[in-house]
Amino acid sequence: MDGFARHIAACNNMGSPAGRIPFHILGQPVGLLPPELARWLAYRPQHFHFDAKGVSLATSLRGIMRRDAALADAVKGMAREGYIKHRDEPFDVRANAAGAVLARLDRGAIPAFGIISQGVHLNGLVRRADGLHLWLGRRSPTKAVAPGQWDNIVAGGTPAGMDALGTLTKEAGEEAGLPPDMVAAARPVARLSYNMLEENGRLRRDILHVFDLDIPEDFTPSPQDDEVEFFELWPAQRVLELVRDTESVKFNVNLVLIDLFLREGLIDPDSQEGRSLRAGLDQGGGL
Repeated sequence: MDGFARHIAACNNMGSPAGRIPFHILGQPVGLLPPELARWLAYRPQHFHFDAKGVSLATSLRGIMRRDAALADAVKGMAREGYIKHRDEPFDVRANAAGAVLARLDRGAIPAFGIISQGVHLNGLVRRADGLHLWLGRRSPTKAVAPGQWDNIVAGGTPAGMDALGTLTKEAGEEAGLPPDMVAAARPVARLSYNMLEENGRLRRDILHVFDLDIPEDFTPSPQDDEVEFFELWPAQRVLELVRDTESVKFNVNLVLIDLFLREGLIDPDSQEGRSLRAGLDQGGGL
């Protein structure tokens, strides 16, 4: 598989949840555990119970704060043993994207538990006389994920208690120096999802809330933290070739950009390739 399709396949490389152990909170399925993590949790019977349906957070943990504390205790143990890296950033735990918040779990443990994670991505568009251009950010070489690769102008995970628009506004200021009044014009354009099994056995079940923002020609984003080294403005055709021909773009940003190429007509959405790519983008999130 080559061209654009290989990126979609790479992010949807888990065809079946077979072999993973369902994880429940309050009777709702929220995660998919690898067998080794399930065995490790068996040594914490005060917080995790096992039955024919899989693993459940103990029903005696009434109230979200007690459930949070039990999960935080497990995360500390997992971090001590080097199984995960503690991020000190809680994410909401839900059974589905719009479901009720059942607990909060440190971001570093979300893929280990196979729990849905949500985030935002912003396409920074500049519509010039010579055609569409896109702002790209070069990720810091010290990033734990995709160091030194190209990224959207703004992207970030949605922390506990925040929605997509709030996350976008926060990340846009922190990462690229975009003022709130500019970000307010961003348009929600897509919701992409995928199920990606990593080499370490952890499962990314990510939902990406995608926004477009037309940025004035005279505005230049600037890094405000250590997430991004620098920003560059590229012609859209050059970005298309970068995605199609290289592996230098962060894995999930490829999906966001393929979606943009289809919407902007850089890839004909009515062609056989365009229809196949759209079907691939729409396949995620089924586990």
